[in-house]
Amino acid sequence: MSKREQKTVKAINETDVGKIYEEHQAELKGFISRRVSFKEDAEDILQNVFYNLSKTDLDENPIEQISSWLYSVARNQIIDRSRKKKEKLILDDKADSDDEFLSDISEILTSTNDTPETVYLQSLVWEELDAALDELPEEQRTVFELTEMQGFSFKEISESTGIPVNTLISRKRYAVLHLRERLKDLYEDIIYS
Repeated sequence: MSKREQKTVKAINETDVGKIYEEHQAELKGFISRRVSFKEDAEDILQNVFYNLSKTDLDENPIEQISSWLYSVARNQIIDRSRKKKEKLILDDKADSDDEFLSDISEILTSTNDTPETVYLQSLVWEELDAALDELPEEQRTVFELTEMQGFSFKEISESTGIPVNTLISRKRYAVLHLRERLKDLYEDIIYS
């Protein structure tokens, strides 16, 4: 390939990388930020992902699903950085909080990204969530569904059922503990795959 042809390919790649960056950077940055401890690390990883993209020879190594490729590179960067610094990922450090777990699951289920991999992932999570909810005692399942899926507050549920708020909170806590344990493998596969 002549120098002129190389410049053309490089310019096209830079243009393509710029367009891909504009299209995916905000969502990818959010994905990375939830999994690393420091904002600076998230920004470094994001830059490295797009640097890797710019250095990829698309003629020799075509990328069929750019979104999947970006997330895969980001996950690998997160894992590498974690190993190098001996830091624990936020997933390990803070996944004990109900809000973090529920937020991540909710994000997957409500994503508006209609790529085939997202649609598949959503159907997989819904299937596993339904199966896990079926295993719960009725009281726990009901309070979980009312608060997380239908948006009712504990106070509203308490007023309509006469069940004390603390009892409802306790039931939901048991439901979340069961769901976290039951969905743990799937959750980790999604985060690290």
